Order: sequence, then structure tokens, then C-alpha cells
Amino acid sequence: MTVLVLGSANADLVVPVPRRPAGGETVLGGDTVVLPGGKGANTAVAAARLGASVAFVGAVGGDQYGRLLLESLSSSGVRTDFVRTSSRPTGLAYITVTPDGENSIVVAPGANSDLGVSDVDALTWDDVSVLVCSLEVPVPTVAHAVRTAASRGVRPVLNLSPVVEVPADALALLDPLIVNEHEAASLASSFEGLLALGPRSAVVTLGARGAAVVTPSGVVEVDAPDVSVVDTTGAGDAFAGALAFGLSSGSSLPGAARFAARVAAVSVTSAGAQPSYPTLEQVRKSG
Repeated sequence: MTVLVLGSANADLVVPVPRRPAGGETVLGGDTVVLPGGKGANTAVAAARLGASVAFVGAVGGDQYGRLLLESLSSSGVRTDFVRTSSRPTGLAYITVTPDGENSIVVAPGANSDLGVSDVDALTWDDVSVLVCSLEVPVPTVAHAVRTAASRGVRPVLNLSPVVEVPADALALLDPLIVNEHEAASLASSFEGLLALGPRSAVVTLGARGAAVVTPSGVVEVDAPDVSVVDTTGAGDAFAGALAFGLSSGSSLPGAARFAARVAAVSVTSAGAQPSYPTLEQVRKSG
């Protein structure tokens, strides 16, 4: 079965810094590294590296960054025939990484803003089992994709990052809604409260502590292995891609989340987003 991923594709411009600058302050960093990224493209690559059959729906510019992203997707085994070339520049993410591996990110969406409802209507849904959407692309496009997927019997998943308002009827179709603990806190006073927003289930990523799976039956927490952190960039996207892989393979939601926490943990032991994503064999060797 195929995992369909709809979302952003950005080139990540990554610079190591000793600390984040305060307002009006200049901090000298290291050399800039350009890497393929974007929440949608990251999720697609993460799922494909694990062995899922993946197709990506997105938009890039006709520039060097767009070519970088298409090459990274294709070389990872992701189908790119649903990726449109826009007249706008490819999306860029400006990322600073501190010595503890934490990052701060500013995104310039560019071509991602051109992804529209017509791109969803042009899709073929044969053999698709899971749709994973992320933001950094227009919300109406995401909502339309979720509704279309559900009408085709496809399981819709949304990584609600950054947090924006999503139509209630689309939220009600999600199984699950994925948020990190900071996003969860901005949405509800408790993990259980996330279901009051409408989704059928939710998964809250907890960083080094793993994840919490929220269903009408209650909350189940899954652990993540202890690792030496190098760079957390794209860890949440690795989690989303691995979760989709698990669900498309027939795993239960808690089982898929447990596996996804392991994949995300392995990803933070290497620099960058897409270049850090492990194969299934590498995950198994990690213990």
C-alpha cells in the first residue's frame, strides 16, 4: 500500500551558532550548509527510507533548490510526479543550530504557497492507504486533501505544525492528529482535551521522552531510546513519516508510535533532516 504525503518542500540553510542572538544582536556562526528539507518532503523521505511506497504532493521553484529537493526525493525512492514546478522560488528554511543540537527556524514558503485544491483533485488514489499532511502549505488545500482521502477510504493524518486553525469537519476526520507537547499545550489543557477538538485520535511527541497516544480509551505513553543528540532538525518529520509507515504496514496506533519514536531518536544522532533519516535495517541495529 502507498503512503501519500502532502506538504512543503524547502531547502534548509543551516548554520551552527554558539547561541541564539538576542534582538538587535549579531552572532558569528559557522559555515552554511544547504540541505533538502521541508516538513512534507522530510516526512516522505523518512517513510520511503524505511521501505514504504511513497508519493509526494508539493510545489518547488524552477531553481537550484528545487532541483536539489527533487533529486533528494527521487534518490530516496519517493515518487515525484505529483510535484509541480511553480513560478515562485523554492521554499527556504533558515536554521540555526546550537551546540546542544537544538534549532530555531524561519521559513520562507515561496512555491509552497502555490499548492492548491486543483493539485489534490489531480491525484490518483489507487492503492493509497494513508495520507499524511503537514502545514507550511495553504490550509484550504490540506483540508480538501483530508476530506478527499476520507471519502476514498484512506486514513488521514495531519502533523499540525505550525499550529493554525483547521476546519472542524476536516479535524473530525483525522486519525491521528500529530502535535508536539508545546503545540498540544497551546490547543488544550490536557492530552485528553485534544480529542475535544474533534480528531478521532492524537499523538503528542515528547522529544527525548517518546510520545503519548491519545484515544477515547485513554492515554498510552511510549518511550524513546536514550541517544547522543547531534541535531534535532527534522526529528518531528521523521516521527510522522515513520508513523505513516507503521500504519500503512498494519500496526496499531500505539505500535506505530513506539516505532516512530525509535526512528526519530536515531535521526537526531546525525546532522540535518533528510540526510539523517535511517533505513529499517539501521533502526533494527539501533536496538
